Amino acid sequence: MRGYLDHLAVERGLARNTLLSYRRDLDRYLAFCAGRGIDAAGEVTPHDVADFLAGLRTGDADHPPLSATSAGRTVVAVRGFHRFCVRENLCTSDPAHEVKPPAPAHRLPKAIPVEDVVALIDAAGADQTPRALRDRALLEVLYGSGARISEAVGLDVDDLDPHVGAVRLRGKGGKERMVPLGRYAREALDAYLVRGRPALAAQGRGTPAVFLNARGGRLSRQSAWSVLRQAAARAGLPAGHLSPHTLRHSFATHLLDGGADIRVVQELLGHASVTTTQVYTLVTVDRLREVYAASHPRALG
Repeated sequence: MRGYLDHLAVERGLARNTLLSYRRDLDRYLAFCAGRGIDAAGEVTPHDVADFLAGLRTGDADHPPLSATSAGRTVVAVRGFHRFCVRENLCTSDPAHEVKPPAPAHRLPKAIPVEDVVALIDAAGADQTPRALRDRALLEVLYGSGARISEAVGLDVDDLDPHVGAVRLRGKGGKERMVPLGRYAREALDAYLVRGRPALAAQGRGTPAVFLNARGGRLSRQSAWSVLRQAAARAGLPAGHLSPHTLRHSFATHLLDGGADIRVVQELLGHASVTTTQVYTLVTVDRLREVYAASHPRALG
């Protein structure tokens, strides 16, 4: 398992949080194997892997039942582990090859209306303090670029390109992409970098991070979540239904609503496959159906 995790970290460049998730999943799998007296990858049978998956869904005395999504993630880790073992000649067959992850429930991404996005961003930067300038810039970047929260808080100053009005984002697997920023995001960043960040940076020891906390260090994902929740509360929006990912969903949905090509949206989001992006087309079709039903004189006939 350690060899497999090293492979994921070094050769595939997976993020630390992803590696921790893989380690937790594989620790549970190896404990299951040990309970059956299995201590080598070559001793595992397809029946063992299938029983492990069934156990994830039903739970046991030490673990609650997992959802299809969580169980699927664990099975993906197990399948990758066994492929690695075969590739490294640690065993001759892959017992997990035929065990498919359970299909998760089909959930459409939740976007919020443009006017709610505007209210959220305005509420974040209302008092013009260094932290308020940071909060507004953070939300403008999230909505203006479609960045994941980890990509936004991971930004360094050198990742900003003011000459072309773009930002360099580092996505899953260490893949980089350049994403343009609109005027609102650029202006919010400029205001923060000139009037907000120096005051925050003075509290720390120097860091290249764009978004800083009150101690002058890099803003954490948890603190970024807090920024969104507080802005939602001030704007009178239901914070329980909002997350930083909501702004990413809204970015994609609003682009497609405005006529953007799905391949362009795929590149902007950093999706490896266009099939991942296509879920947003279902959202826009639902919106078209609502407009049609409300507007056409014979839509309800």
